Amino acid sequence: MGTAIRAEARLKRKKRVRKKIRGTPEKPRLCVFRSSRHIYAQIVDDSTGKTLLAASSLSKDLGLKNRMDCGNKKGAALVGTAIAELALKNGIKRVVFDRNGFLYHGRVKTLSEAAREHGLEF
Repeated sequence: MGTAIRAEARLKRKKRVRKKIRGTPEKPRLCVFRSSRHIYAQIVDDSTGKTLLAASSLSKDLGLKNRMDCGNKKGAALVGTAIAELALKNGIKRVVFDRNGFLYHGRVKTLSEAAREHGLEF
């Protein structure tokens, strides 16, 4: 399977999922994006179209000094923990999880489980 075909399939899945998922002020959307080297998480309010909070493996305050830990499950767990702590600090307890067309396994699953363990409900 070529890279272009795989990316196209992910975008089809993303479109299908986003038809059903909406972030509201009471229950914003936790959106995850993963690249080959890094993983990113944002909490978005779709009614205003604003990103409320964000965390990624590129964040300086995450403590990922070792570049090898940015694109693996360990890095994903740290990003999940960071986004959960930021959300709770800002009064967001419940979110809707948006896997952004990525399959729910590996780094995406690890990030969501870490966020759940640290207090986010979805």
